[in-house]
Amino acid sequence: MLSWVVASFSSACYARHRCTPFISIHQLRQLNKQSRGFIGRNLQAVREEDGGKEEMGSSSGLVDWRGRPINSKKHGGVRASIFIHALVLLSNAANIANIMNLVTYLRGTMHMGVAEASTTASNFFAALQMFSIPAAFLADSYIKRVYAVLIFGPIEILGYILLAVQAHIPMLHPPPCSQTGATATCEPVHGSNLSLLLLGLYLIPIGDGAARACLPALGGDQFDTADPAEQRQETSFFNWYTFAVSSGGFLGLVLIVWVQNRQGWDIGFALCALCVLLGMLIWIAGFPFYRNQLPGGSAITRMLQVLVVAFKKRNVELPKDTSELKQMNQDDSNNGLEKLERTVGFQCLEKSAIDTGETGPWSLCTVTQVEETKIVLRMVPIFLSAILGYIPVPLILNFTVQQGNTMDTKLGAIHISPATLFLIPTVFQMVILVLYDRFIVPFLRRITGYVGGVTHLQRIGIGFLSATLATGVAALVETKRKRVAEENGLMDAATGIPISVFWLTVQFFLLGVVDVTSFVGLLEFFYSEASTGMKSVGSSIFYCILGVSAWLGSLLIQVTNQVTRRGGSGAAAAATGWLDGTNLNMGKLDRFYWLLAVLELVAFFIYMFFAWRYEYRNNQRVVDNTGDTKAPLAPEGAAGDLII
Repeated sequence: MLSWVVASFSSACYARHRCTPFISIHQLRQLNKQSRGFIGRNLQAVREEDGGKEEMGSSSGLVDWRGRPINSKKHGGVRASIFIHALVLLSNAANIANIMNLVTYLRGTMHMGVAEASTTASNFFAALQMFSIPAAFLADSYIKRVYAVLIFGPIEILGYILLAVQAHIPMLHPPPCSQTGATATCEPVHGSNLSLLLLGLYLIPIGDGAARACLPALGGDQFDTADPAEQRQETSFFNWYTFAVSSGGFLGLVLIVWVQNRQGWDIGFALCALCVLLGMLIWIAGFPFYRNQLPGGSAITRMLQVLVVAFKKRNVELPKDTSELKQMNQDDSNNGLEKLERTVGFQCLEKSAIDTGETGPWSLCTVTQVEETKIVLRMVPIFLSAILGYIPVPLILNFTVQQGNTMDTKLGAIHISPATLFLIPTVFQMVILVLYDRFIVPFLRRITGYVGGVTHLQRIGIGFLSATLATGVAALVETKRKRVAEENGLMDAATGIPISVFWLTVQFFLLGVVDVTSFVGLLEFFYSEASTGMKSVGSSIFYCILGVSAWLGSLLIQVTNQVTRRGGSGAAAAATGWLDGTNLNMGKLDRFYWLLAVLELVAFFIYMFFAWRYEYRNNQRVVDNTGDTKAPLAPEGAAGDLII
């Protein structure tokens, strides 16, 4: 949601190191003699051209933007990540500003009601996350990640241009509100104008989805986890990735939100298009420095083959010697696929790798295919519990802006836009991420032996606990806001309630903790646990969590309104749900917050259960200069993580 890295600052915080190969030079030479793939044919030639003095990237399937084998002194590392951070920062400046301020536009210019505006904004937030899935599929299967971003990026710019055009032309707006006495009657946007609005809104996620899916994976590709220095830099990359999101959010909330509210929404949307365009141009300038993972074919197809073949061979007995199972051949390795060793569990799927004499991808699978499927199945419980844990986040964000619109927004002689309050958690994230990465992680690393200080799942659990506290605090603040409105006879007023908007900062602060912990933790978890051929899909799974939780939040609003309409007492109460109407003072937002608090607490305990049982695929211990993992200074716990 919030956080990105300024290029000059990130370069000062990283240190450049040369890659150390996973395997020795002698083994590389033997591999070159045996391999018939692209990498095997060209690796020796490039080494001879450089006089044998430059080390080559050790990860299989990594090439430069022209398809040649990478040189670890020229490609990847911190220098390449700076260009990625620039695009993340500038694209998030546009997207975060609109996520936070879209409700104001929908309720003001487009005359939508409370529930409709919140649902539309939540759906926009969800679409920003969910459209990462098709782009991730294309990037991992058929085209390089850089090409996926390059193809889809202009679509996002087109979406902002359409919104700017609609905001500029009055005939594309709903008719002005009619004043009848003290009551204003407003007709919401509908028909072709509503269609244009939704078209512009949903072109943005189509274009931005590729960046969300591919940029984290592309950034991870720039670091070799077999090298001790680059292993630490990869962990730092995701912290600084989140810092860049926060930096973009800061820029958007300070500049773009101010332009939208003061200079007009047409200029604001046009500025968003310019930000994305500038970010794309800077990112394209980094093409010569990127390490690019070759697409390895459709991971989804490979997993479907495992399920189908395992079902067909369900009556076949597994061999006692597991080495008899079908192994991946050398050509697959040269095409960028990671060879995965057999693990315990899901033995029913291993039957797909039994050679019964039939050949073909839908008759015989490899152990690597089976393990890819196991990886995804093992992550499903974490995925589902994380969805439940993230449901309150977009809801609190949207309703907090609407609460702020009714409160006293003065800071001395200055009027503060409610959306600008998001600067508080944004600044907090930026500060705490720097402290966490430069001081807390090294300290914890020495104690626990984990390269990130704590495990990914422990970090995620802290965020979900903070989300539980945030919903409880939001309920208490809303109760106080309504009491002040009632005491001052302002229950029918839409603004001017004499309670400072800064009462909302506590819940914003706790949401900032959620981003610092759960946001980074989930992104790292799904990227690191995914196989090489599924890194973009791993990143999109994380964003899918955010999207599905936002859609479930919209559904929860509608279900809550339906249930509370029927459960009211009296004709007026029975016709009105907790979140119906445009007057927030007449609703029951405080009760809805308490409902969210209960749901979040249940989700937290469900997550704890599955996190405790989860077994990591990758060792998160620090790698020393010999390529071995260092023993922890603290005793190890169970296979999974204890959250509290």
